[in-house]
Amino acid sequence: MSAKNSESVYFKRSTLLVSDLEQSLKVYRDILGFEVFQIKDSDKDSFSYPVFKIPVEADIRFATLSSPSQVRTLGLTEVKGIRLPRLSSPIMSSLVIKVDNLEEKIAKIQSLGLETTGLKEDQGNDFSFLEQAFIDFDGHLTVLYQIID
Repeated sequence: MSAKNSESVYFKRSTLLVSDLEQSLKVYRDILGFEVFQIKDSDKDSFSYPVFKIPVEADIRFATLSSPSQVRTLGLTEVKGIRLPRLSSPIMSSLVIKVDNLEEKIAKIQSLGLETTGLKEDQGNDFSFLEQAFIDFDGHLTVLYQIID
């Protein structure tokens, strides 16, 4: 990889639109272990309105969450005053997150009544892993994986 390419690309974060921030934090903070960096109400001139095509009559609140290895790696934008559409099949995107204690985390996710896939063991180029996915309260797909010996 050239030096130019390694300096020009940096993945800052993914952002999900959610209907209830506190409900979403039960998954992403309380179960998956992200730490809240900041929660703030957004102004009506927020860049999020045109980027996500949110009508100006809606109110939005933005939370950034940090992982143990990166600050502000996940954003949750709560949208109030309009109904968010439910994502349909086929699902067009997902978060993929490495976790420890996959089965414990999935059990907690299932206890919230969220849809999960079956557990699958797979082999990557460098390691074996378990993976399982879930659909959050707003229909976003998240794939969790755990490296195994």
